[in-house]
Amino acid sequence: MSGIAVRHLACTLALAIACNVVRAELPPDQVARLGKDLTPLGAEKAGNADGSIPAWEGGIKSPAEAGFPDFKSGGHHPDPFASDKPLFTISKENVDQYADKLTEGQKALLATYPTYRVNVYGTRRSAAFPQYIYDKTIEIAPKASLAEGGNGVLDAINGIPFPIPQNGLEAIWNHILRFRAVHAYRNIGQAAVTRGGDYTIVKFVDQFLATYSQPGMTVDKLQNVIINFKQDIVEPARLAGEVLLVHETLDQALEHRRAWVYNPGQRRVRRAPNVAFDNPRTGSDGLMTSDQFDMYNGSPERYDWELVGKREIYIPYNAYMLHSDSVKYADILKPLHINPDLARYELHRVWVVDAKLKAGTRHLYKRRTFYLDEDSWQVVEVDIYDNRDQLWRVSEGHVINYYDVPDLWTAVECHYDLQSGRYLAIGLNNEEPKTYDFEAGAKLTLDDFSIGSLRQEGTR
Repeated sequence: MSGIAVRHLACTLALAIACNVVRAELPPDQVARLGKDLTPLGAEKAGNADGSIPAWEGGIKSPAEAGFPDFKSGGHHPDPFASDKPLFTISKENVDQYADKLTEGQKALLATYPTYRVNVYGTRRSAAFPQYIYDKTIEIAPKASLAEGGNGVLDAINGIPFPIPQNGLEAIWNHILRFRAVHAYRNIGQAAVTRGGDYTIVKFVDQFLATYSQPGMTVDKLQNVIINFKQDIVEPARLAGEVLLVHETLDQALEHRRAWVYNPGQRRVRRAPNVAFDNPRTGSDGLMTSDQFDMYNGSPERYDWELVGKREIYIPYNAYMLHSDSVKYADILKPLHINPDLARYELHRVWVVDAKLKAGTRHLYKRRTFYLDEDSWQVVEVDIYDNRDQLWRVSEGHVINYYDVPDLWTAVECHYDLQSGRYLAIGLNNEEPKTYDFEAGAKLTLDDFSIGSLRQEGTR
């Protein structure tokens, strides 16, 4: 072996040790599977052995395919599967019968709350995304790589960087970089529900421009920012007027996220480095950390990530009832947990990723086990452990296909605290006249996410 080759090998090994991962180049024969026996995003296209998970046939790609050709962006998406009935219900009494297809968190919810149950429906692999996302995923798959230390991604744009993941860091970056539309306005509500069922709705108006997902975007033009996000609090009065602005970065080894907050009491904009990791989310009553928003976000640097493998489990899916304008917030928000009759679970394959806190670092959560839907890379379940290694909190992401885009994304996130009997629900918009307006979002530009725009919007 030449001296140059030896030095190259030494550098490669040093990088692998620093990252605690090894990223071998994805062989051409593996890349060739994308769009064939694997979906373009890397899921198994075929169904499972007993047929309880069907083959993926492209998902729902438009309102017409959903059966609602006249649907307009901004409305409450009608349920394409409204006529489906539950196949069976899992409760505390029969949980052992289905334990192999439940997460530790789900089993804990069933054991802790006698009124909690899981209504299981037939599996509908509805996930679909724009064709260019599929094309770019196949294009970048052979060359995408983790940045040094694993705290960023190199040579990736638009698509899923690691459709055939080789380690846990690659899998969680797939979730972080997954497609959620290019731009949108949305109205959502958040409720911190007491053990007795009381709550106050905190209402947000969000705007985002996902530069990473913009058609025609290049890594050079990206300037290391994958998403521009702005969130205005409009209710209740004690919080109204506060505005959060975030520029999320692709290579966080170069620069962590940039965040600012407009404070209406002080009438000034300030940097907000605390909008990250385990700092509490606004209005969450301490029930949710900043990095739990969107099920997981931000830098993965504080954990060691292990790719455990793939499982078949019952996960919240096609949750159109929780998105419907035919129900009220009071119909959903019940003591201890959301109304189980409005939640839909299906059997799907998921990637399991176990994250354990690195030695010498700190976080409220010592360990987190993530379950990622294979068809979308969306995190749908999280088991969360405290510093005593006890299961403490459980997160569930109830997803739907926003078929006017199309994309699979959460309609409602639920974050349960098993110790206090409280929970946080976020994403509620049943009583709002508009939900996710992807068409109006097309008018957003980078100027709408400048510090100057933050000052302009910061009025009480």
